[in-house]
Amino acid sequence: MDYGILYICPTPIGNLEDITLRTIKVLNEVDIIAAEDTRHTLKLLNHYNIKKPLISYHEHNKMAAGEKILEEIKKGKNIALVTDAGMPGISDPGEDIIKRCIEENIKIVALPGPTAFVLALVISGLSTGSFVFEGFLPSKGKERKDRLHRLKDETRTIVLYEAPHRIISLLKDMLETLGNRKIAICRELTKIHEEIFRGTILEAVEKFEVQSPKGEFVLVIEGTENTEEKSFDHISIKEHIKMYMDEGLSKKESIKKVAKERDIPKNQVYREGIDL
Repeated sequence: MDYGILYICPTPIGNLEDITLRTIKVLNEVDIIAAEDTRHTLKLLNHYNIKKPLISYHEHNKMAAGEKILEEIKKGKNIALVTDAGMPGISDPGEDIIKRCIEENIKIVALPGPTAFVLALVISGLSTGSFVFEGFLPSKGKERKDRLHRLKDETRTIVLYEAPHRIISLLKDMLETLGNRKIAICRELTKIHEEIFRGTILEAVEKFEVQSPKGEFVLVIEGTENTEEKSFDHISIKEHIKMYMDEGLSKKESIKKVAKERDIPKNQVYREGIDL
């Protein structure tokens, strides 16, 4: 008998309408749905009138449940893997069953859909051109600080997940290790009480020490400046402006960027490049 297929099905991170037509179709067509929390998934399935057998697959039973999933797929059953919210395999045990299926030459089909860290990154207002996703940092203070020290010189935007009861201690460790950088903190994305905080790490500490943190959090942190690229003493202001114009930026955008990088007034930069 031919093997079945494992479908990776992202589910809404809050609003039940944030699900693709293709995901609904697959959930209706598979033989079994493997869910992180069957009770949570049942609410989604009932909303779309989908009735399928459920298998519980989560961090604490992933070895035994993973074997059961592989066994069913080898019998020819198609299985949809879902998490409580978002994309299976991102900071959850879906990663393990995907690896097992690859080892067993089982076909995997991943469907596009909601992912909290991408949404948070886009809405943060920080650089999206290059970023690093770190998921959940260790909960223990020393291990967490060690990870933060490794991120201290990261020039890319940093994206993290965190639980509400650890958010304040994480922010304080970040302030101590990374310094007072820009940060966007996204809470309850796509839900009724969605909140986006944009400011500095210190301002975030002050906010959440007063306002009791609730819900799941995504933190988007500004990367450090690349000190190797910070000095432009070897070129004139005019050459500096032209460099960015040659890269496709407008004259106005180039002047603004040069003023920021050299930490000088924009009108001074404008005067130097007036004939460009």
